[in-house]
Amino acid sequence: MTTAQRRRARVRAPELVGRGWLNTAGPLKLEDLRGKVVLLDFWTFCCINCLHVLDELRPLETEFEDVLVTIGVHSPKFAHEADPDALRAAVERYEVHHPVLDDPELTTWQNYAVKAWPTLALVDPEGYVVHVAAGEGHVDALRQIVTELVAEHEAKGTLHRGDGPYVPPAPADTELRFPAKAVVTPRNTLLVSDSAHHSLVELDLDGETVLRRIGTGERGRRDGVEPTFSEPAGLALLPPDVAAEVGYHVVVADTVNHLLRGLDLDTGEVTTVAGTGEQWRDGDTDGPADAIHLTSPWDVAWWEPAGGVAIALAGNHTLGLFKPVERRLERLAGTTVEGLGDGPREEAFFAQTSGLAADGDRLWLVDSETSALRYLEHGEVRTAVGKGLFDFGHRDGPADQALLQHPLGVAVLPDGAVAVADTYNGAIRRYDPATDEVSTLATDVREPSDVLFVDGELVVVASAAHRLERPVAPGTKVLGEAHRVRRPPTVLAPGDLELTVVFTPPAGTKLDDRYGPSTRLEVTSSPPGLLAEGAGAGTDLRRAIRIADGYAEGVLHVVAQAASCTDDPAVEHPVCKLTRQDWGVPVRIAADGPRRLPLLMGGLDEDR
Repeated sequence: MTTAQRRRARVRAPELVGRGWLNTAGPLKLEDLRGKVVLLDFWTFCCINCLHVLDELRPLETEFEDVLVTIGVHSPKFAHEADPDALRAAVERYEVHHPVLDDPELTTWQNYAVKAWPTLALVDPEGYVVHVAAGEGHVDALRQIVTELVAEHEAKGTLHRGDGPYVPPAPADTELRFPAKAVVTPRNTLLVSDSAHHSLVELDLDGETVLRRIGTGERGRRDGVEPTFSEPAGLALLPPDVAAEVGYHVVVADTVNHLLRGLDLDTGEVTTVAGTGEQWRDGDTDGPADAIHLTSPWDVAWWEPAGGVAIALAGNHTLGLFKPVERRLERLAGTTVEGLGDGPREEAFFAQTSGLAADGDRLWLVDSETSALRYLEHGEVRTAVGKGLFDFGHRDGPADQALLQHPLGVAVLPDGAVAVADTYNGAIRRYDPATDEVSTLATDVREPSDVLFVDGELVVVASAAHRLERPVAPGTKVLGEAHRVRRPPTVLAPGDLELTVVFTPPAGTKLDDRYGPSTRLEVTSSPPGLLAEGAGAGTDLRRAIRIADGYAEGVLHVVAQAASCTDDPAVEHPVCKLTRQDWGVPVRIAADGPRRLPLLMGGLDEDR
C-alpha cells in the first residue's frame, strides 16, 4: 500500500486497554508515543506462529530502535494464559524485549477487530492505523512501510527519535531455565534440553547434580565441541547400531533454528544433521536432509516401524521423518491444515504437535492446540482424548468426555498406560488404553513439558519451576469444568455470504503468476455441515459461501496464501515471498448479522 493509499485509509488507532503492563515502567498510552512508529503485535504464548513472529521482529526492532516502538498485546486463548504469572514467565522464556500489554479480556483485541493470532498493526507517529497483517512473513513489507513513515514524518517534523519505553526485568539465576525435554542416556544419566539457556545439560539420575553442560549458552547454530543452539527442545536416542554408523547418539530438535542436531555423548561434539536453518513455508518436504527446510521441530522420537526419527513439526502442523543413515527427510503425516482430523496419515489434520512417544507399532503424540492425545498406527491417525481447537479443560473419566489443556509431553508407562504432561493444567494425566479412561496422577506442577519413567518413578520436566521433579502420584480423580476458547465469535447472517481475504502486495512487489495462480484459499468448517456451499480449495481469495440451515454457531477454518515478487522488469531473478495464514474463526449465526466476512492477511480493508 502506497503512502497516498494509507492517507485515504486513515483510521485513528484505538487506545491500549488491559489489566497491566510488563517490560515497562508504567502504563502506556498511545498519546505518550506520538512521534514514534508503533507496531502492535497481537499474540498469545501458546501459538507457534506468534513465537515465529517474535523472532522475525528482532532484527526490525534493532534496525529502527530509535523510531519504532513494538508493543506486544497479549490476547490469551487458553485459561492458563490469562494468569499474569504465566504471562510474566512466557515473556522471559521467549526473550520478549519490548513492552507487553496484558489484555486477558481481549478488549484491545476487539477494538482493533483482530481475528487471528498473530496479527500486526502499524500506527504512524500521528496515531493512525496504516497497515494490518495477519500471520508470519511480513517483515520485508513492514520494513518498507516503516522506512516510508520515517521519511515522511521526519520531513513533516512529526518524528521523534530517541529511546523507547522498554525496561528489562531483573535477570534470574537458576541452573536450568525453562527446561523442555529429557531422556535417560546409555550412560545412565539424564540429558535435559535447557531451552532458555540455549544448551543441553547432563545430570546425575538424582535430577539435580550437573555433570556437564553442552553449549555456550548463547543463541546460535555453531557446530563442534563449543556448540550453540536456539531454544532446543526434543531429544531422541538412536539405536546403538544406528548411532555407531552415523557417529552420534542423540538427535536434538533445535527448535528456533529449524534444525536437527546430532550429539556425540562421548565427546560432546554437535553436528547439524537435518534442515537448512531456513523455516519451511512451501515446497519440498522429501529429499536430502541438508536440503529440506524444517519448521519449529518441537519433539523427536525414534520409531522403529518407520525406520527413523519421527519429528513433531509444530510450525506447520505435520509429522516429519528423519532417516539418519540415508540422511533423508520425508513427510510422515499431515497436510499443514491446523485441526483435529483423523484418518489416513496423508490426510490427517494436526495442531501444533509438541510431544511424541513410540510404543511398538504405535506412535503416541500430543497436539497442544487441540488439547488432544492421539496416535499413528498402521498408516492411520486416531484420537484418544480431545475435541478440537476450541475445547479444553481438566476433566477425568471416559476418554470421550475427558479434557486436557495444551499438553506438551507424552510417555508410555511400563504397564502400557500413557502419561501426559498436561501443561496448562499443571498436571500429569494417565490414559489407560485398556479401559479408555483418563485419570490424574499429579497436580500443582508448574507447566510440565515432558514426563519419563526412571527407576520405577515418574520424573517430570517442570518447565516453569526450572527443575526436574518426582511428583507424588496419588491417582486422584478430577471432575473439573469444561472450557471453551474465550475469543468473541464473529456474527454472520445465515445463508449466502462473501468471504474475502484481503492481501495487498508490499510496495515494489506484485502477485507472482509466472507459473500459475499466485493465490490459494482453502475453507472448511467445524462441524463440517456448517457450510452448505463454499468448502474446499481454490485460487481466488474471494469465495461465495452458504451457511446451512439449522446452525447457531460453529468455526470456519480458512487457510490462505499469496506469492509476491519484486516488480522490476530489469531484475532477472526477482526476490519472491510466500505469505500464508490460517484462521479458525468462531462464528455465531444471527439474522441481523453481516453478509461479508473480511479477513486481513496484509494491507487494509478499504471496504470497511
